[in-house]
Amino acid sequence: MTRFEPLRPGTASLAPVVGAPAARAEASAQLAACAPADGTQGARRDDLAAFVDEHPDALERTCRPGHLTGSALVVHADGERLAVLHHAKLDRWLQPGGHADGDGNLAHVAWREATEETGIVGLVVLRPAIDIDVHEVAPPSEEPHLHLDVRFVVLAPPDAALVGNDESHDLRWVLPQELPALGADEGLLRLARRGLPVARGALRRLSW
Repeated sequence: MTRFEPLRPGTASLAPVVGAPAARAEASAQLAACAPADGTQGARRDDLAAFVDEHPDALERTCRPGHLTGSALVVHADGERLAVLHHAKLDRWLQPGGHADGDGNLAHVAWREATEETGIVGLVVLRPAIDIDVHEVAPPSEEPHLHLDVRFVVLAPPDAALVGNDESHDLRWVLPQELPALGADEGLLRLARRGLPVARGALRRLSW
């Protein structure tokens, strides 16, 4: 059974890791520690590890055919609701997430993006990652490319308030059964199925 470590703001383990070769080594270590749900996820993990080995700039958004990103399944302290946003550029409902921009601490990337995109103070990220998703994006004024997305569970405190920023048109708490009606893709549905039990287990042990 995978043991998930809760990382709070200000802890050394949640600090960014930048600069080669330390950033690539940290990203490789977090990929190796990723807890895949099945053989398909395990194969994706291995593919991403090979990609990092083969591309010195894998953590930079300029890397092609793709680059590493970090995403967060933000779960409310009630263990039931998820934070999702309607992405302004991609015009889709998604989980919070974004580019690594040179940071090899992918848990920090997911935490940083979740904090910036939801405005919630005091988020706690669980390490290791639980899901890997490879998908093509085609933002306006950019050539289509791949996001090699490493995904973490992030816990929101009981008093969490959604604020958001200009990267999204809307931001809301939803129950997992509401995701299909929002047009959520299989990657987000899979992330919710995998992440909610992990979040509930961690919340039973966590003291805010």
